[in-house]
Amino acid sequence: MTTYLVLTVIGDDKPGLVESLSQAIVDNSGNWLESSMSQLAGKFAGILRVSVSDRDADQLIDALNGLSGQLKLVIERVESDEVFKVSQTVELSLVGNDRPGIIREISHALAVMSVNVEQLVTECVPAPMSGDILFKAKSLLKVPADLNLEVLQSELERLADDLIVEIELRSL
Repeated sequence: MTTYLVLTVIGDDKPGLVESLSQAIVDNSGNWLESSMSQLAGKFAGILRVSVSDRDADQLIDALNGLSGQLKLVIERVESDEVFKVSQTVELSLVGNDRPGIIREISHALAVMSVNVEQLVTECVPAPMSGDILFKAKSLLKVPADLNLEVLQSELERLADDLIVEIELRSL
C-alpha cells in the first residue's frame, strides 16, 4: 500500500532548500508528486505531495522532521489519493482595481456553492496607462457534479459587477 503525505514548508530563502527536501524524500524511498513553491518577502514557502510505501512512511517523516533547522514543516498523512469528485475543472481569471476584500468575496461565493479552489495565484501590478494598481488572480476550481456551470457563471458575473472587476471562466 501507498501512503500520501502533504507537506507545507517555510523558511528563510537560501540556495539548497529544495535540494534538501528532495534528498530526504529520495533517500527514504519517497516520490515527489506535485508541488507549488515560491519566494515571498525573503521567505521560501511551499506545499508538496509525496508518495511513499506504508513501510517507509514513518522513516520518511522522521527524515523530513530532521530538516527543522532549515525549514518549518507541517506534514499531513492523506488517507487516500482519491480525487475530489467533480464534473469539471474551470479556470477563473480576474482583473480589477486593487482593493481589500476581493478574494474574500469571491472565495465566499465559491464556498457557498461548494466549489473547491484547487489553485490560486494572485499579484498586484501597475495598470498600463494610468499606473493605478491592478489586482490579478488566476484560479483552478473544482466544480461539484451537481452544480450547473451556468449558475456558477451567473453568480460570478453578479459578483463581478458588485466588485467592479472582470471575471472570466473557462472550462478546461
